[in-house]
Amino acid sequence: MLAAERRRAILRALNSGGAVRVAELAAQLAVSEMTVRRDLDAMDAEDLLRKVHGGAVTRHNRGEEPWSSVKAAQQRAEKAAIADVAAGMVADGVTIAISAGTTTTELARRLRHRPSITVVTNSLTVFDVLTAPSTDGADAPQVYLTGGTRTPSDALVGPIADAALALFRVDATYLGVHGFDPQAGLTSPNIAEAQTNRTLIGIGAQLVVLADHTKYGEIGTNVFAGLGQVDTLIVDDGLADEDRAALAGLVGDVVIAQVAGQS
Repeated sequence: MLAAERRRAILRALNSGGAVRVAELAAQLAVSEMTVRRDLDAMDAEDLLRKVHGGAVTRHNRGEEPWSSVKAAQQRAEKAAIADVAAGMVADGVTIAISAGTTTTELARRLRHRPSITVVTNSLTVFDVLTAPSTDGADAPQVYLTGGTRTPSDALVGPIADAALALFRVDATYLGVHGFDPQAGLTSPNIAEAQTNRTLIGIGAQLVVLADHTKYGEIGTNVFAGLGQVDTLIVDDGLADEDRAALAGLVGDVVIAQVAGQS
């Protein structure tokens, strides 16, 4: 297979799933992993994709916000592992804020039967998960949903959301992000969502960020926090060792979630 044919196949796979892994591409294309890495390097240089540890993800313009339905299909195992770790950090009796995001929605699924906790959220999907009728009769948390303007990530944002959130003080804010970067910090492609994220951070005694490894180095248009504000960053084990080292001195604590079937 010629290089041009391989790269078209890589783009088809990437457009279908939003992310690709080197090992899977090598098996699919019947070439070595080194060949795939060279292809990804060349395509990254041409801005056709963004290479990450172990594979590649789609490249978005800084102001482009993918729809939540698209993001939900990406890095499912990583998000599940991160959510498992985050849920284990939520103690009985606490009040927490949960932002919009596909990883934070996975966290909400794990808190569905925790009636002793209270959740404040600006996420329609988080609210739906936590308040859906239970088939087994189990009690659910107390949940407060803000108003606001809906974004592609199913977040409610803007002055109404900010005013509602400002009425609360919570033990911890669990925040999903578009991207995190050592220099840029935490970013979003949506200026209103960035401001609402600032409000979410401001009402929390602790800030816990949930982000899979493909978000590392991703920079949206709007910066809403520095990494120094992050008390705990939960990321999956796909994050390269050198990137873990770079983050270790910038956030309070880096917690690595082990993905099933991966080292």
